[in-house]
Order: sequence, then structure tokens, then C-alpha cells
Amino acid sequence: MSGDGGRTLAQIGVDVPRELIAAAGFTPYRLAADRAGAPAEAFEGQPPRSRSLLVQMLGRDPAFAGAAIAHDRVEDVQLFSVLRELSRTGRGGGLSTAHVDVLTGVDESIRRYNRARLAGFKAWLEGLAGRPITPADLAEEVAKANARRRRLKQVLNLRAAPTPLMSGVQALDLIRAVGQVSATESGGLILAAQASAGPRTGRRVLVTGAPHETSVIYAMIEAAGCVIVGEDHDWGDPWADMMLDESLDPFEALLRRWETPLPGAVGGSSVARAQALTARAKAMDVEAVVHVRLPGDESSPWDVARTREALAAVEKPLLCLKLDLEPDPVRLAEALDAFFADPFAPRQAPPARSRPEAKAPEKSARPASADGAGRRSRKALVSTADFGVWQRDWFADVRRRAAEGPFAVVNADAPQEILRAMDIPYVVNQWWASIVAAKQRGGDYAALLKGADYPADVESYSAQGLAAALDAHLDDAPWGGLPKPDILALTKGSDAGAKLFEAWAHETGAELFVYERSVDSRWDLPVAWWSDLPERWDETLEAERLDLLTAQLEASIPRLEAVTGRKFDPARFVEVMTLVNEQEDYYRRARDLIAATRPAPAGIVDTMPATMVPQWHRGTIWGRDAAKRLYEEIAARAEAGEGACPDERVRLMWVGRGLWSDMGFYQRWEDSHGAVFVWSMYLGLAADGYIRAFEGDRDSLRALAARFVTMGDELRMPTWAGAWHVKEAQLHGVHGAVAIDDADPFVLEALERAGVPVLRLPMSNMSADGDTLEAAVTAFIEGPVAARVR
Repeated sequence: MSGDGGRTLAQIGVDVPRELIAAAGFTPYRLAADRAGAPAEAFEGQPPRSRSLLVQMLGRDPAFAGAAIAHDRVEDVQLFSVLRELSRTGRGGGLSTAHVDVLTGVDESIRRYNRARLAGFKAWLEGLAGRPITPADLAEEVAKANARRRRLKQVLNLRAAPTPLMSGVQALDLIRAVGQVSATESGGLILAAQASAGPRTGRRVLVTGAPHETSVIYAMIEAAGCVIVGEDHDWGDPWADMMLDESLDPFEALLRRWETPLPGAVGGSSVARAQALTARAKAMDVEAVVHVRLPGDESSPWDVARTREALAAVEKPLLCLKLDLEPDPVRLAEALDAFFADPFAPRQAPPARSRPEAKAPEKSARPASADGAGRRSRKALVSTADFGVWQRDWFADVRRRAAEGPFAVVNADAPQEILRAMDIPYVVNQWWASIVAAKQRGGDYAALLKGADYPADVESYSAQGLAAALDAHLDDAPWGGLPKPDILALTKGSDAGAKLFEAWAHETGAELFVYERSVDSRWDLPVAWWSDLPERWDETLEAERLDLLTAQLEASIPRLEAVTGRKFDPARFVEVMTLVNEQEDYYRRARDLIAATRPAPAGIVDTMPATMVPQWHRGTIWGRDAAKRLYEEIAARAEAGEGACPDERVRLMWVGRGLWSDMGFYQRWEDSHGAVFVWSMYLGLAADGYIRAFEGDRDSLRALAARFVTMGDELRMPTWAGAWHVKEAQLHGVHGAVAIDDADPFVLEALERAGVPVLRLPMSNMSADGDTLEAAVTAFIEGPVAARVR
């Protein structure tokens, strides 16, 4: 480790501008997650990589001067919010931390956003250093960094020679070491590596897939008879190509870097990565490309299909390995030997899916209802009884209109109100996934994904629409099947999302709309956002984030007009936005009644579908009136003293996505324990997360941006999510919370700090493990919850 700790600044993410850090007088030190992670008890609930980075940042002696975290991957974004929450709760060790939320692209709105974020990072560094960063300082460091990259590139080229003169292990270790010292000190490391150059023998391979922060797996691959002559992830030789244009103003040169992402960027294009990788594989004359998937990697599995296609065109084979951070070297060697014995052997596709009538019933299967769903729930409300029928009629009409075109599928976190105003029929991807889950077709759809070389275990809930596009058996598809979309839209809220939708567009020919996911980079957040956002969103949210999404929404309108031939009417859009606010206000009133009334007039068995079905129709008169009917019936039941569980003794909250395939699970303890689930995120978020006041068409698009720029923060961003869940728990007077594996650990920790017992269930909302976990819930109710009730 180089230098005095007080002058060394931790860097996480390749997009952190090291030149700016050096110009402030600090040595940037790019942290690499130790392959062993960190002790399980350290920062419980965080991924192993994040735990390792947190231990290094907060436990270093001498301490880092600060830390800078980029937006390279969603885990890093979350890591910044974790550090912010640790600091807020007195556990952060005083480490000054900045989030460098720069995005990639040539769009002018992205350039403006990056300029503002880079200026903010520069001001943070100047405050930390106690002096200004001059253009001359920055220009000097840009020149030094370019010189270092040129020298590094010359040495790295040794392993790409016809006879490699450097191993992959040496190269990766050198790149990591150079990233942890000053530009001056790096010269000695590069010279030493050059002096140790010598011939290497083995099968020439190129590595792709997950980023490798250590050389452990490289060493195993090379010990098995290979030589890694290059890679395309950002811990490898692409880092040496990140040159800056010294003829430009140095600040402008930094901005230009982010116009084009590295080919192997975690959130980049699978097609672009495959094309760049294939060109290198051909130019370097490798015997094979090795795709390595590591734990926590949800992005690169979506690259496999396009990579295999591109490599096949130049007759280069692809080996896909799914490995632990410390795999068995013997088994890894056996896998490599088996592959090279016949590298062009046809990939074994999974067996074709069975049609439902061909399935033999399993002895242990839960009794199914007539329509194939899981165990039935008992509904207390009658006003929503026709929602299901209405939804079927609506979807039949959507299918009819989709046949005529146009038709869109959008992610739940992508703006939909513009489509509504333009009368473009659409389906929300997560609604379709809930239908697939309710019909218990996830296994069939997983086989379809695997057969097309797509992962079935990454973003599986969101991938059901892509699977539907691969389904040739429409006669037995849920609800007749999902029509082929003409338009696909999402916000880049996960590492895998954009690649999943890119694959979907590839399979269907749909026009793809991708909205950037910006991040709140403030260290001090407005915790009580539920009070601030409805009326004061323009004061509460960062202007840079609102400017960016508003610009992207404005840019999407002419594209939609060109694709559909329809015109956007601002007056109609105002009508849609007004209906949305009215609908969400009814949800807010319904939520408040349930929270205040004993016994609760409705439980989540009723409120989940009663919220979500109309939510897919936000901006319609039917959606507004459906929310009104829900509120009015809840109000009537509250006045009459009617409860979802008349003998209510225990109130529970459900944290995480809903068990749509097994709604009866939530009522398992009503008769035996008087325990009713009164809260889920669905009605809670509808009540607090959507209302945005606006004044006609003057700021209606900006109000829409304010609605979606925070989408997801309320549920999973530490501080925001934890404070909100605690507020909702206290408002509803719950005695305990039951959470599944997608619940944010800081939310659960915040609930426990507030005195709410939490049961963590090791299951996802797509699992069929409800029966096996019922005993755990029973013990929870009879133990910690009973103690709180008393």
C-alpha cells in the first residue's frame, strides 16, 4: 500500500476520475474485494463483496482520507447508501464519502448531468484537500495518467504476442497494483513487470464475463494449461485504454471519457460487448473465449447468447463457467480439459418443456385451485370481486389491439403515463410475471430461457415476458399469451435489466426505450420524504436528477410518435396525470383507515390485488374509480366494525414482493392466532410514493419525472426505505414483520431498532416453500410477537 493514509483516497469503480483525485493531492487507491469476502457477522445482510469493501474502507489503519464510489454497478450505488446510513446511525467511522454518479452516453442531457456531478465531486475534493484544484493541476495529472497508461499498455501487449511473454496472472496483478499507487510510483512496477517477461506456453484464451478483482481464478485457469492473453472486464487491460484527450480542456476531457462505455461495462450493451470481444478474439488468434460467471454477477450471463452467436461467425468456441470465488481447481481443470477435447461440440439444450396436461401430479404438491393457482385465499371485500373479470376482458382487448399495433411492454419503474396519454396499449412486465407465477408456469418458462442461451436464475421475475416471446405453445400460455411488443421500455435500475430488455428486443424486433437511473448523491437526505414529495417535490429532489429524466421524457415523445404514428396531446397528458393523483389519494385514505381501525377492515390478501390491478391502469377513469370503490368499502366496513379477522389479536407486516402464487399463505394464522397481515408495500407505496402536485401542462412532465426518479428508493435505499417502513409499522401498530430474501437488510435493522420483531424467511416471491416455512412463522408469532403483544 502506497503513501500516507491521510493522503490516500479509496476508489470503487472504474468511472471514478483518478486524475481529479490526484490533482487534489491524493493518491487514488482502487479497492479490490478480497476473494474470501469478510466475516459473516461483519455488516450482516450485505453481499460478500460489499462486506469486504466495507471492512477495508472502515477498518484501515492509517485511515483513508476519504472514499469515492462510482455508478459502475448497482451494488456500488447501494454501497454508497450503506455508508451514508452507517454514518447517520453512528457506525461509519467518520469516513468522508462521495458518490460520483456519472452516466455513459452522448446525449446532451447526460452530458449536462455528468458535468454537474463532476463539478460536485471536484468541490468535495477541494473541501477535503483544503485548496482549489486549478486547470493546470488537472492538466498535469491527465498527462501523467496518459503516460502511465501508455507504458502499461506496452507491457500488457507482451502477453498478446504470438508467443506470450507474460501470464494473465502477472497482467491482472500488475493492473491492480498500478491502480493503488501514484502515477510516479507506478513506473517502477511497470519496469519490474517488463524485466520479468519471458515465454509462456499453453492454450491461448480470452476471458470475459464477470470482473475479476483478484487473480485467483486466473491462476487456476493457467495452471490447467492455458495462457490468458487478454480480457474485456474493467479490472483488466481495457483500463489501460482509457486515455484522455490532452488537447481539450482537462475537465472537458474527463467528460468525454463517459460518452462511450467500456465494451465490458457491467451495464453496457451485450451486442456491443460481443462484437468487440469477437474482434479481439480473431485478432489475437485465441483458441477459445472463456466466460466466467462469479457469485453476485447478474449482468454478464445475459451476454452469453450474443457472444456465442458472434464468436461462431469467426469460428471461435465459447466455454461458460459458473464458479465460486474459490472454486475447486481440480474440477475446473477437468472442465477445461473436457471442453478442449471437443470445443465445437453442440451446446446441450435443456429438455423441451412439458405441456401442462402431460405433467404427473407430485405427491407432495399443495392442492391446486380450479384455475391452477396455489391455495385459495378468502376475500373480505366485495367491491373488488369483479376486478379479475375486468382484467381478463381488458387483456383480451389488449391482445386484439396489439394484433393491429402498436403495443408496448414496460417495466414497473419506467414512466407509463405518456403511453396512456397517447392511447398506446401496454402491459406492465411485472404484472405479466405475476400471472405466470399465479399459473405456476415459472418452471416451463425457465426451460425456454435456458434453451435460448439466456439465464433463468437472474432477474427471473422480470424475465417472464422475454420467456413468453420464446413460447411457441400459445394455446396453453397464460391468458392466451403475451403479444409480441412493438415497444419495450425500462429504467436502468439493475445491472441486468437493460441487457434483459436488449435480448427481448432482439427476439421481437421491438423498439427499445431505456431511461437512465440517476442516484441521489447527497450525504444528508430528507428522511421524511413521504411528507415532502407530494406537494414539495421540486424542492425536495435534486434538480440535476429531475432535469435529466425530464429531458429523456421529452426526447421519448417524438420517438414514440415516429414509431406509432400517434401524436402527443399535452392537454390529454394533464388529464392522465390528474387521474393518477386522484387514484393515489384514494389509496392514501384507504391505507390510513386500515392503519387506524381495529380490527383491520381489510388485510393484504384483499389490498394487494385491489391495489395492483388498478395500478396497472393508472391514469384511467376506471383505475381512479376502482381505488375509490376500495376506499369506500373499507370506510363502510370500518364504520360497521367489520374486520378481515374479527378475532384480531396480532397485526403483521409483509416486507418484500408478494407471494402472488400462494395468497392463502397470508391467512394461515388468522383462525389459530388471530394474526392478520395488515401491511404490504403495495398499498403503502401507492399511498405515499406516487402523488405529485403540478400546475397544468407547465410542469406536468417534470412532475412525472419526480414520480419515477425516486422509484425503488422508497423500498430499498437505506435511510429512505428504513425510515418509511418504521413509519408504516408504527402507523399500523404492527407487532411483527415477516420478510423474504429481497428485503433490504437496513430496512429490517431499522424495524428492529424501532422495537419491531422481524422474521427473515429464506425464500423469494417465486418460491414454493411456503408450507415448509409455516412452522417458522408460527414460532415467530408465538414467541417474539406474543411477547410484544403482551
